[in-house]
Amino acid sequence: MSSHSVADAKAHLSNLIDRAIDGEAVVITRHGQPVVELKALARVAAPMSKSELDWLRARRLARKITDFDAGAFISQMRDEDDDRLLRR
Repeated sequence: MSSHSVADAKAHLSNLIDRAIDGEAVVITRHGQPVVELKALARVAAPMSKSELDWLRARRLARKITDFDAGAFISQMRDEDDDRLLRR
């Protein structure tokens, strides 16, 4: 764990953020007392909308993947997704 004064943190904020993202515990002090800890946020995927879930459900129920291999299936789904995004 590293400890830095507010003045030091202001001067080196970008570096301290990088260190926190790398997993280091970074504490900022005021008048020698710890007041803030910097830590990286967990990356969370944006939730799917109801229309996106409905689209996926329709594709999942309507498709039978026995006709071709998984790689071809994934490629086809990706291409359809690209087409759908272009039509937005």
